[in-house]
Amino acid sequence: LVQLVESGGGSVQAGGSLRLSCAASGYNARNKCMTWWRQRPGKEREEVAAIYSGGGYTKYADSVKGRFTISQDNAKNTMYLQMNSLKPEDTAMYYCAADREYHDYIGCVGPSTYWGQGTQVTVSS
Repeated sequence: LVQLVESGGGSVQAGGSLRLSCAASGYNARNKCMTWWRQRPGKEREEVAAIYSGGGYTKYADSVKGRFTISQDNAKNTMYLQMNSLKPEDTAMYYCAADREYHDYIGCVGPSTYWGQGTQVTVSS
């Protein structure tokens, strides 16, 4: 049974930082992509950042570039999202997802097979 468990969410003031973790069990991310998504109130779910387990590839939404950093510890089977300079518009439920395909020159493609339950991030002004 594959399980993805997010943690690290919480409430923070604008300008603050949080680090989200996504611990995977029953899953080997080898040669696959993992992704952070978020769903803001009243908005559609959006991709925040993606990372290829084989190394050398990350992708960020324009809205978080320069503020968020995605990383992965393959030994711990855990993905992270370091979020700095948080803004009220970053308030959302954050989800991790796994098992997208990776293709050279294209990046992470296709749907994710596995999803976590989400962790809430609230940024106050």
